[in-house]
Amino acid sequence: MTTENSTSAETSTIDQTTADLLVVGAAVPPEEFDALLANLAVAFPVETVVIARQDQQVANAPANLRMIAAPQSSAAWMLKPADFVNAYEIAREQRTRAILMLGSEAHSLKPQALRELADAALSGTIDLVVPRYTLPPHTGLINSAILYPLTRALFATRTRFPLTIDLAFSTRMAERLATVGKRFAAANQVDAIVWPVNEAAVAGFAMDEVDVGTRSVPQPSDPDMNTILALVTGSLFADIETKAAFWQRPRRLPPVRRPVPETPLADGTADIARMVEAFRLANANLQEIWSLVLPPNSLLALKRISVLDAQSFHMPENLWARIVFDFVIAYKLRTINRGHLMGALIPLYLAWVASHLNVTASGASSEHHIEAVAAAFEADKPYLVARWRWPDRFGS
Repeated sequence: MTTENSTSAETSTIDQTTADLLVVGAAVPPEEFDALLANLAVAFPVETVVIARQDQQVANAPANLRMIAAPQSSAAWMLKPADFVNAYEIAREQRTRAILMLGSEAHSLKPQALRELADAALSGTIDLVVPRYTLPPHTGLINSAILYPLTRALFATRTRFPLTIDLAFSTRMAERLATVGKRFAAANQVDAIVWPVNEAAVAGFAMDEVDVGTRSVPQPSDPDMNTILALVTGSLFADIETKAAFWQRPRRLPPVRRPVPETPLADGTADIARMVEAFRLANANLQEIWSLVLPPNSLLALKRISVLDAQSFHMPENLWARIVFDFVIAYKLRTINRGHLMGALIPLYLAWVASHLNVTASGASSEHHIEAVAAAFEADKPYLVARWRWPDRFGS
């Protein structure tokens, strides 16, 4: 009996050490998994890869793709804290060196993209690998307007999509993300958002970005833009507050590693007039709330652009950066109820979108304009730092 147990344990150990990569597809719906599995088979034709999913029974799976059971996960449009906790626990049990986490509709990623994400994480020099998607000009504008420029300015990273549902990372990065996930679980914040790029920056871990081309973008069950903006932006503001001691120190942005891609012109289907009208209405009715958040010079600038017609409407990049920074400060100070605060940001965001679409419709590249917005955030970072330390100085 003793010999039998010893042999079994030894075999188990050997099995666990034969795979370097763990692929976690717990958030991938069953109807998408066969297509994803086919891409993984092409991406990793000979390597043994451990794949964790809710239902590990797969007919005709390639022998080198070893299926194991993963805890239940909702097929959400973004990763949850529990997903990072589970990924780390599985990786530790399987003794893999890196993890590739894939979200819903990951079957739309090409095999070469999956391979490059994994190879970067397995290199031994990179702790976090984030994909750079090629998306249509009108897609992901909350990311383009707020998440990307704000993360870039404060955490000195050029990661274009700081909140993503596909990423690859080392085991030590997995441990850090799991620690954050456990903290959220202890606070009963099961739906909180984990920001891997910010965590890697604070930890001093090496990051890389891989061009993965096009990807189908999963949609939340409640596609209401107001809800999404409040949830995602509010979460980033909260993470910025938590990491204030880090980002207040000066940091140099890494050099540009790739040229800014050219993007197709806007197709003109967006209702710019409706967005501008929503902003004008808010400018007339939200002055009392905005005056609690924005200084007089910003309110005056908003009044000036509110009289522009829809076709020529433009919000200057430095004005938008200043607005977002002032909302970050108001979030920290709880100047008004945080729910009301995020609601007051929505018409200003719509004004930015209208301006962005006008810029791209005029012939400018969408990506070039987004880079100009990000540069404005970087240039104005000293304003945010000063307001963070001495908020009352700018109260007039």
